[in-house]
Amino acid sequence: MELRHLGRTGLRVSRIGLGTLTWGRDTGEAEAAEQLKTFREAGGTLVDTADVYADGGAEVLLGRLMDGLVPRSELVVATKSGSVPYADRRFDGSRGHLLPALDASLRRLGTDHVDLWQVHAFDPHTPLEETLQALDLAVASGRARYAGVSNFSGWQLAKAATWQLAAPGVRTRLASTQMEYSLLQRGVEREVLPAALDLGVGLLPSSPLGRGVLTGKYRHATPADSRGASEQLAPFVAPYLDATAGHIVDAVATAADGLATTTLKVALAWVRDRPGVAAPIVGARTAHQLRAALSVEALTLPDEIRRALDDVSAPVHRYPDQDWSTL
Repeated sequence: MELRHLGRTGLRVSRIGLGTLTWGRDTGEAEAAEQLKTFREAGGTLVDTADVYADGGAEVLLGRLMDGLVPRSELVVATKSGSVPYADRRFDGSRGHLLPALDASLRRLGTDHVDLWQVHAFDPHTPLEETLQALDLAVASGRARYAGVSNFSGWQLAKAATWQLAAPGVRTRLASTQMEYSLLQRGVEREVLPAALDLGVGLLPSSPLGRGVLTGKYRHATPADSRGASEQLAPFVAPYLDATAGHIVDAVATAADGLATTTLKVALAWVRDRPGVAAPIVGARTAHQLRAALSVEALTLPDEIRRALDDVSAPVHRYPDQDWSTL
């Protein structure tokens, strides 16, 4: 698999990343092992997790697999800290929370460092400079090689990156931002992606397959074993099952038919090759599903297909976005 630099850094990652959201909860050790083995055999390196996935269980499972299945040195391990289970506070970006959380992640992962440590979301209750100082401390101490953010809006990302450039003594620069991005969700193109491009921050798209809808499996009905049929996850999928989304999925299916490939691969290739994208993060229920996603490596969309998909999925830009868009 081709490698790409993560933003304006020296860190290179596989241009498809493996997500572990369901590991330790819906995905057991045997299936996770098969996925990781499949991913590594395909040349994948970037594995993304978080301290709240399965309440730490995903990190524990990944750590166990790195201990016996895939050498730690062959992977680029990314994790996130900052989410908290409190009714009155969903995120904690304080130094007092983030640094102990990182130490706990390292224990669960069984490693002395992560390659990429990400703040899971913006915390409005903590001064941003305190959060960024925690990232700097983590990198300076060797516990993290690079730092990034997740779920930051355009102005939050720009403020963070420019503060790092201006603050005396701060050596850490943001390498990445992780945001949802797909043909069904192009909101990051309004401000986040232009900011990331200008600042040299690489984008790691989550849900690049539109929460599974862009695989085409919901075109005619909701499969009984799908997220859309799950009482817990149906509300997660529902926003992408409207008529507008259906029109986009139909266009992707038409493109796939013309290219003799699958809707999954067309949708994934589109987001993988967008300007500023480093590596879409793909999660799968089975190794078979993961293989289908990884086979996108051989596909590059023809320009006319890409432009047609750009047009059919184009978000509505109003003042002032229509004048600022650089994509």
